[in-house]
Amino acid sequence: MDEQSVQVSRSRRSSGREAKRAARTARSHSTVPYITRKIPYFELLDAEGLELLERNADTILEEIGIDFRDDPETLTILRDAGADVQGERVRFPRGMCRTIVQRSAPR
Repeated sequence: MDEQSVQVSRSRRSSGREAKRAARTARSHSTVPYITRKIPYFELLDAEGLELLERNADTILEEIGIDFRDDPETLTILRDAGADVQGERVRFPRGMCRTIVQRSAPR
């Protein structure tokens, strides 16, 4: 091929970069349709059931407690807050855990 025909064929080809740019600008931004929930919401517990669950949780935390192994700092903090600490086992008075959660929850 002579030099002139090589230049003609090069000028006819578009670069890959230009083609990609053109493809990006030509795309239409279609939005995904919002998924509508067709399954009804169920209340697994009514207010009475939730209160029963909370009372039972308080009973377990008061009578059985939680073990905090290898964490003397936590044991000291909980003892100072009013929990019953025996060794690594911590028993919480009724309502103490609820109070701790309410104080630390974001508002």
